[in-house]
Parts: sequence; C-alpha cells; structure tokens
Amino acid sequence: CRAEPLSPNAGGAGANITLTGTWFMTRESARRHLAAGTPGSIVNIGASYAWTGGPGFAHSTAAKAGVKNLVETLAVEWGPYGIQINGLVPGLFPHADMTEDIRGGLDAAAPDDRDGRQPALRVGAPRELGWAATFLASPYARFVTGHTLVVDGANWQRRSLVNPEVVSIRTQLGRGPFRP
Repeated sequence: CRAEPLSPNAGGAGANITLTGTWFMTRESARRHLAAGTPGSIVNIGASYAWTGGPGFAHSTAAKAGVKNLVETLAVEWGPYGIQINGLVPGLFPHADMTEDIRGGLDAAAPDDRDGRQPALRVGAPRELGWAATFLASPYARFVTGHTLVVDGANWQRRSLVNPEVVSIRTQLGRGPFRP
C-alpha cells in the first residue's frame, strides 16, 4: 500500500514484525551462545528491497534495511565471542506452502513474466535456498560474518538497472530458461 494513507499503527506493526521480531530472536540466540561460552551462527532472512526500495512497501523496505544493518553491526559486536551473523535474501522460490494469492499470481503469469525476466532465466528451486542457508551456518563459512547473501539469480541487480516492464532477458537473448 502507498505510504501516505498508512496509519502509524499499520506502519509500525509491519516494521515491528520484521525488524523488532528479528532483533528479539537474534538477541536471544546470541544470549544463549554467550551464556554457554560457545560459538554460534545466526542467519537472518532479509529482502532485496533493503537495497533497491519498493514502491508500496515503504514500512517493510525500511525494516528490511534495518535487518541488513543489524547483521552488519552485530557481526562486529559479537564476532569476538565467536558468534557469526549473516543475512540471507531469497529471490523467487515457488513452493507448495505458498499462499493461494501468491501461488495464483505465479500460475497466472506467463512464463516470460515469471522466468524470462530473471537473469538466470528461471526461478529458484527451494533446495538451492536451503543449500545457501546451510553454507552460511556451516563451518565452511566460519570466517563469513556481517554479510548478506542474495540468492536470486541476480534478479535484484537487474531490477535496479532496468525497468522490468520494458526488458525481458529471455526475449533479448531469444532462448528459453535453464532448468536445474
């Protein structure tokens, strides 16, 4: 919804769920690791519009930018205690548990709308997002902290550079999407 008619309660509720909820869960996880004297890994979920903005989502974009900055700040604060914190930003990953509204919109979209505007010429498979989260929480990423990993086939970079209503990568390249 547009920003100007949004009530303080509605805007605050959206921001609180995203930013304050993330803060409480992150803090509690760190407290437990600090109390036990054990290293730990925290992975917060973000959104690409923390960088690009999103008309109609002002309260949510501001909160997601806050989550991104929370990751960066707490990595410095908690790093000396062996607690790494990173962010994970998913792109489009259709799955069986999507709400009917979202699923219906995807199913109704022409393949070019859904896949062809993605630089990777496809949407993500849920397992690919799981692999990224597993990596960030694993010993292989022990020296990765304060970073937000965007897993969307470069879609957010494309969105920030071109108008998706005008440019279709599939049309430009004249080929179909890659399937994993």
